[in-house]
Amino acid sequence: MSSYPALRLRRTRASAWSRRLHAETVLTPADLIWPMFVVDGEGVEQPIGALPGVSRWSVDGIVARGKEARDLGIPCVALFPYTPAELKTPDGREGLNPDNLMCRAIRALKQAVPEVGVLADVALDPYTSHGHDGLVDDAGYVVNDTTAELLIEQALNQARAGADIIAPSDMMDGRIGMIRAALEGEGAHNVQIMSYAAKYASGFYGPFRDAVGSRGLLKGDKKTYQMDHANAEEALREVALDLAEGADTVMVKPGLPYLDIIVRVKQRFEVPVFAYQVSGEYAMIEASVAAGAGDRDALVMETLMAFKRAGCSGVLTYHAAHAARLMNG
Repeated sequence: MSSYPALRLRRTRASAWSRRLHAETVLTPADLIWPMFVVDGEGVEQPIGALPGVSRWSVDGIVARGKEARDLGIPCVALFPYTPAELKTPDGREGLNPDNLMCRAIRALKQAVPEVGVLADVALDPYTSHGHDGLVDDAGYVVNDTTAELLIEQALNQARAGADIIAPSDMMDGRIGMIRAALEGEGAHNVQIMSYAAKYASGFYGPFRDAVGSRGLLKGDKKTYQMDHANAEEALREVALDLAEGADTVMVKPGLPYLDIIVRVKQRFEVPVFAYQVSGEYAMIEASVAAGAGDRDALVMETLMAFKRAGCSGVLTYHAAHAARLMNG
């Protein structure tokens, strides 16, 4: 008799049907949120150079993408506005305008494809002339409490337009509890809050800043409010605070460089955790494909599976439509 062990782990890998049967992690289009960039006008598509294959769309184009998401089985889209320079101010007041670009896109989506969820980003950086997520004092410091007051109004503005999920990405202390209380006060009991709970001051955000028109505006950096990438325990404290204040779900951002944070958050809190596969991660995959160093389909599916394996309930990714087409065959 052979001395080789009776158990051969390769047996269950030997055929495709068996690999499917024994897969520990399942990824479907229902696990995806598709981020989209909105621009003013009609019939407008503006390709974004730093994000090959991604465009800014006018509201009619966003509606078409929403219908595409529905047909692909993607349950939710996320909106980010490209605010014209003349509407940007130090206090980001355009974010409070009930007829701003975001609100028009939200209303159009909910009218055309009500079965698709709409996630609305809450932060002032698309609207500020200085590119920060909040108000800046004379010393250049982003002030917390007065910023939070504006974020409450921004969140209510988007909820009134029909947003299903309010997603504060600003990293101001205490804003989740304040926004939840304001939503409850308006009877918006079923409007969800997905908190950017552990958002790191990352080098992977560059293409996004091109997409929303804030690159070049930013004075200094965002390290006084976004997290230090050396810290993990602090991320758990951030998540605990946001959950206690009323967040329904939490997000870790960026994605792949912070898989360890995703795992720790999921194991500690046992709540729905989402990852944002950010613009720099998308751009790296596309650059690898363009250089002939990797296959797009394989890279996209492997990275998305990594998020699910780490414990994510879902992933925000610019590859959402491409991945859904692959999964739908």
